[in-house]
Amino acid sequence: MLLPPDTPQGIADILGYLQHYLHELTERQNVSENNINTILAALTAQLQRLTQLVANSLSPPVPNIPSPPVPSPLVSLPSALTVRQTCPKLSCPPDFSGECHNSCAFLNSCSLYICLALEQFQDEQEKILWALTFFKGGCAAKWSENMFCQEADTSIFPIQTWGDFEQQFRVHFFPVNTEVDAIKCSGRNLLPPRQSDGR
Repeated sequence: MLLPPDTPQGIADILGYLQHYLHELTERQNVSENNINTILAALTAQLQRLTQLVANSLSPPVPNIPSPPVPSPLVSLPSALTVRQTCPKLSCPPDFSGECHNSCAFLNSCSLYICLALEQFQDEQEKILWALTFFKGGCAAKWSENMFCQEADTSIFPIQTWGDFEQQFRVHFFPVNTEVDAIKCSGRNLLPPRQSDGR
C-alpha cells in the first residue's frame, strides 16, 4: 500500500506490521482450509469403503417374498434433533473511535461475535488483534497505536488474554459514572428537583 510521503514513520511501521500480520493470518486460513478439505476427502473415502464393506458382507439375498408394507411413523423427529445446516450471518462490530457512549455497545458486539464464531480465532491474541482492527480514529486509534508501540519496545504484546482486553477496555473507554452518563445522554433530568431555601 502506498502511503503519502509525509506519513510519520511510527504510523507507517504500524501499518506495515498490520499488513504483514494480515498476510500471515490469510496464509494460516488458507492452510487451515486445505487441511480441512484434505481431512474431509479422506473421511468421505473411508465412508465409501465402509459402505461398500457393509454391502458386501450382507448375507445372500432372500427369496423375493413381498414384505408387508411398513406403516409410516406417526411422529416425526423434533426439529431440535435435526442437524442445523446453516449458520447465522454475523455482523462485524461498528468502527470505534473511543466515545464513551458507544463503548459498551462496541464491547458487547465484539464479545458476541467471538462467542458465535469462536472457531475463527486460533488463540486469544487473534481475538484482541481482530477487535483492534475496528479502532478507527480518536482516542481509540491512539490507544491501539500505543499497544503496538509497547510491543515494538518489549517484543511482547501488552495484553495477553481476551479477559484482560475487556478489563483494559473498560478502564480506558467506559464512562466513569455510567448512571450519570446515561442521564446526560437521555437529554432528560431524572434527578429529583432541588428544593429552594425559601421552601
